[in-house]
Amino acid sequence: MEELAENAYIFGTIFTLANKLQVLGDDFDKEITIKQWLFVVGVSQFQEPPTVSEVAHFIGYSRQNAKRIAIALNEAGFVSIKKDDRDARALRILLSAKCSDYFSKRSQREIEFLQQLFLGFDSELSRNVYDGLKRLEQNIKDMLKAKEDKENGEENE
Repeated sequence: MEELAENAYIFGTIFTLANKLQVLGDDFDKEITIKQWLFVVGVSQFQEPPTVSEVAHFIGYSRQNAKRIAIALNEAGFVSIKKDDRDARALRILLSAKCSDYFSKRSQREIEFLQQLFLGFDSELSRNVYDGLKRLEQNIKDMLKAKEDKENGEENE
């Protein structure tokens, strides 16, 4: 029962930590929210400018939420939104020069934030947490895939 209680604690703590990290992240920089930051990070992971849907899927946002964030970032000059050349319904996100400059200027503050956040972590603890989160991420992907497969199977019957 102890392992089950620990797993339940981890499950609940993920949510509370996410909320607290959002508060800390939003306080870290008044010009960009932590959700907007994550969106920018998501866009930066693609070789070619991604669509709103691709970024939403990559970072786990709904398409509607991702589009709302993209519009706010566009209005602030951090990204530009362009219609796809091949599909007029698809919107592609491009990071602006302002975005690159802005994030390069705050990179030292980001490093200090991470160092403070992980104060007291040695390399072994960091590796264990990393490995555990990667395993949890894979389990969640597997569960979502099974759910999607089940829903698609029910639709095809």
